Amino acid sequence: MNKAEKLPQNREKRLPILGHLAELRNRLIRCVIAVVVTTVVAFVFYHQLYDILIYPARDTGFIAIELTEILGTTMRVCLTAGIIVAIPYITYEFIMFVTPALTPKEKKYVYLTLPWIALMFAGGVVFGYFILIPPAVQFLIGFGNDIATPLPRISNYISLVTRILLAIGLVFELPVVSTFLARLGVINGKWLASKRKWAIVLAFVLAAIITPTWDPINQTLVAAPLIVLYELSIWLARFFGKKR
Repeated sequence: MNKAEKLPQNREKRLPILGHLAELRNRLIRCVIAVVVTTVVAFVFYHQLYDILIYPARDTGFIAIELTEILGTTMRVCLTAGIIVAIPYITYEFIMFVTPALTPKEKKYVYLTLPWIALMFAGGVVFGYFILIPPAVQFLIGFGNDIATPLPRISNYISLVTRILLAIGLVFELPVVSTFLARLGVINGKWLASKRKWAIVLAFVLAAIITPTWDPINQTLVAAPLIVLYELSIWLARFFGKKR
């Protein structure tokens, strides 16, 4: 009798967890489908995407060594473009998975955050394309050209550019995430300000990882906006933070 009573209770405890896992699976599947769709659409315009990505190094003669290099590079370009376009929808699915655990007031904060997520990511991509990539490319191509003529592979260039654009776009989400967490009371401006020294060190570490060169000027071009974004996060956390 006791065993019969315990079995339904255990089943009731497991069902909510299985339900959440099933919902997470369905949302992940929808995110994958969204990326596939946007990638296919990007493939239709891959010539235009190449023109945009190659423009900062338009005077450079690229080469392709392997037989499948152009095809592989094209797929990378389309996949990156598909991910960038699908990021707002992926963010929406993630937030919809989390919102049942939030209060109505917290849900309102989430909905107000959604447009800023897309806007800041786009701002990071624009910053990387117009401010960071041109000097980095010119430095890499111009360094040592009196010794040998640089003929970069198209796959190497595209891999470098897409990695920078994605990384900078994600980093630009820092103020949005900080404001949202401060509004929920998870962090506050005082705590962020106390971590300022570590944030500056981390900014230069991330700059060294993101930038393809050891040139301190290019690394500073990345580290400086990261520090500014952190300071902006402190100010926003103080202004929009949850009052104790």
